[in-house]
Amino acid sequence: MYNIILFGAPGSGKGTQSQMIVEKYGLKHLSTGDVLRAEIATGSELGKQIDALISEGNLVPDDMIFGVIEKYIAQLPKHCKGTIFDGYPRTLPQAVALTGLLKKYNMKATMIDLMVDEQLLIQRLIERGKVSGRADDNLNTIRHRIAVYHDQTEPIAHYYLRQGNYFAVNGNYSMEDVFMQICRIVERESKKS
Repeated sequence: MYNIILFGAPGSGKGTQSQMIVEKYGLKHLSTGDVLRAEIATGSELGKQIDALISEGNLVPDDMIFGVIEKYIAQLPKHCKGTIFDGYPRTLPQAVALTGLLKKYNMKATMIDLMVDEQLLIQRLIERGKVSGRADDNLNTIRHRIAVYHDQTEPIAHYYLRQGNYFAVNGNYSMEDVFMQICRIVERESKKS
């Protein structure tokens, strides 16, 4: 089973690239953002707590997220080719927990980091907000989300770099060019697993 952690700041193209990877390689796509938005839509107490955090541009606590991830991995079918983790892990404790969880199932993951200039991130998120109507795609929240990313999330790239399973991709190019870079990594690394 080949697992990919698709990594990058908000607006780096993780969701778009995940869909393209799923279509080409047949991997499962786990978007924690989608899972959390689905919980919010239920109107549950947990959904309300998550909504309050996300609306302010903050991260959801590790224990809330880990339970979702653990349940997902435990339910993967035997014939599954692998998973794309989109939006997880976002903190160092989450990265360590995911490594341990994958090890429990004799799996590991490759991190692919979509590196995008900050001004382009802001521009992409503003445009997405006009189309999607997402409450967290406004300038103040975008700036806060990017700051949270640099402070809390970006350091986990070093964790995967030290493990030898980190690959950077220049995400400033077109969707197609970024995808070609990703494909080269996936095809080379999947042969090793």
